[in-house]
Amino acid sequence: MNCDPIARWYARLEYLGFGSALERRRNAFLPKVADAKRILVLGEGDGRFLVKLVEQNVHASIDYVDLSAKMLELARARAGDDRVTYRQANALDVQLPENELDLIVTHFFLDCLNEKQARALVASLTLAARPRAQWLISEFRGRSSWARVIVRLLYLFFRMTTGLRANRLIDHHSMLLKNGWRLEREETERFGLVASELWRYLP
Repeated sequence: MNCDPIARWYARLEYLGFGSALERRRNAFLPKVADAKRILVLGEGDGRFLVKLVEQNVHASIDYVDLSAKMLELARARAGDDRVTYRQANALDVQLPENELDLIVTHFFLDCLNEKQARALVASLTLAARPRAQWLISEFRGRSSWARVIVRLLYLFFRMTTGLRANRLIDHHSMLLKNGWRLEREETERFGLVASELWRYLP
């Protein structure tokens, strides 16, 4: 999805709806990836997480990919150009070198894909990952009745404002497990509505 129409208000909308919960989920396992040197961040948005990543991983080279030009502008204004390459592109079309990445970051991104897109992306990112690479994931979950209602409303909002085509959460766990990833850490909050995960590639 392209968040240009809401980019300037995205942080405010996020805080209005969820307080600092989503930011906590993004940053939950950041200290666990401090040794990453070659990093790919997909669709993370306005750069609030990127600032912390750049400050922590002082020797890292980071590719920051987003479809929204305005989100990229915001991210660049926050985090600067030092060691970060900003790429305006559809994550599904990005060409990646094989066996190079030691950290992948997808915060509130996989829930914007349908199952076919997610399977293709997971396979592509796995080829680009080194053995023992890590993957940071934050996501919404709809495991309770009230959570499913909130998730439906979120999909409706983003469909109306950004043209998002996905309309339900996918099971990315099975996709990652099938491709050799193993879940190392997991945290949830808001009664399970939002989650943070840290995966390890163990082919």
